[in-house]
Amino acid sequence: MSEFLAIDFETANNRRDSACAIGLVRVSDGRIVAESHHLIRPPTPEFRFTHIHGITWTAVADKPDFFEVWDSIGTLFEGVDFISAHNARFDKGVLEACCDRFGLGPPRTPYLCTVELARRLWNLRPTKLPDVCRFLGIPLDHHRADSDSRACAEIVLAAEADSWRYAGQS
Repeated sequence: MSEFLAIDFETANNRRDSACAIGLVRVSDGRIVAESHHLIRPPTPEFRFTHIHGITWTAVADKPDFFEVWDSIGTLFEGVDFISAHNARFDKGVLEACCDRFGLGPPRTPYLCTVELARRLWNLRPTKLPDVCRFLGIPLDHHRADSDSRACAEIVLAAEADSWRYAGQS
């Protein structure tokens, strides 16, 4: 069984460093061992994606910025085999942009994309998160970082239950 971290970001706008929420789920030996969710104050009050996730500037104006949040989440990234995300390129880009903005070294851990995993393992199409969750019977409150990251962890756990094993960088 893999040791991994499932993540999901919500962003305020098109800028990769505009994270306004993060969900993280740490998995070890086939079990969820830690969960964390944070609202994040992005660098600017420009919100264009409120219609998607419901988060507004007012909701995050007094929340910590990414640098402050990193203090409480950074250790979750340590010692994992991989980081999983649904459409991992997006979440990897957000994490790297937020880390770069504050001079933090982003994790150098390999990423596993659960979109690609669902296509390869179960031959699913379409592979939007609600579609994969419906196929696997995973509860989802879509575009909530806590729910999306938990669903991503559950997708990997379902794959492992189907005899899939992480074999290195994908």
